[in-house]
This record gives sequence, structure tokens and C-alpha cells, in this order.
Amino acid sequence: MPRKPLTRELLDEQRAALGLPPYGGPDETPALRRAALDTLLAARAAGAEPARPIVTGAVRLLLDRLAELAPGRSVEVRVPPHAAVQAVEGTHHTRGTPPNVVEMDADTWIALALGDLDWDDALRDHRVRASGSRADLSAHLPLPPT
Repeated sequence: MPRKPLTRELLDEQRAALGLPPYGGPDETPALRRAALDTLLAARAAGAEPARPIVTGAVRLLLDRLAELAPGRSVEVRVPPHAAVQAVEGTHHTRGTPPNVVEMDADTWIALALGDLDWDDALRDHRVRASGSRADLSAHLPLPPT
């Protein structure tokens, strides 16, 4: 099944279903992703399941924020099937599987990034798979507000 991109139309459709006003911002990707996060949080508060492009937009926004605040290429943070980024200063890889990988689902990533879940709790509950000596993101989480 082909992926639907995050668009203003899809965002407005999801927002209308939640009783929210239409998105009034620019059609630029960062702004749409910020609106996706806001819409995702509203959907969850209402007990509704956000559309997949909304989840992807929110995940991407938060991963990009991590990469901005912890620049580097020593750790690959994966949130399949939504997105992945390289972050954290240190030695980096150029080919193959990186030595430092952190992988989790979208719900876990969003909860960690927003401070709704503690890194150690996520590891203990096996919600995060982290391998490599630099794969501890606790110093970078939660992310400060955008």
C-alpha cells in the first residue's frame, strides 16, 4: 500500500474529525509536521487513532529536533516505518549497519521525546532496543519544546 504524504488536506480532514479548526499555517514541511504533532496529541486526548501520515509527521518533527539539538552521526535512531536520523556527536559510520542503533515504535519515541516516558523505564520495559556504547539517549531526552 503506497504511503500518503502529509498534506494540508489530510491534516484538515483529521482536525475536522476531532472538532479542531483547520490548519492555518504555511504549506512548508516543518510547519505541517508541527501541526501533525499538535493534531496527534489532540487525537490521543480524544481517544482517537491519528492517521498514519499524522504519526509520521510528528515522529519526523521530533527526530529532526533530536538531530538539531544533538548533532552528529554516531547514533542512528530508528522509528520504523516512519523515519530514522543520525545524531549525537562522536565517530560515525559510512557503510553498513551502524555500531550504535536505537530503535523503537512511534508511540515510544513520541512519549520519550515529550517527557511522558523515562529512558530507563523504556529500556526496562523493552520498549527501546539500544545497541552500542553511545546508544544511550537519556542525556538528550526529553526534547525541549519547539
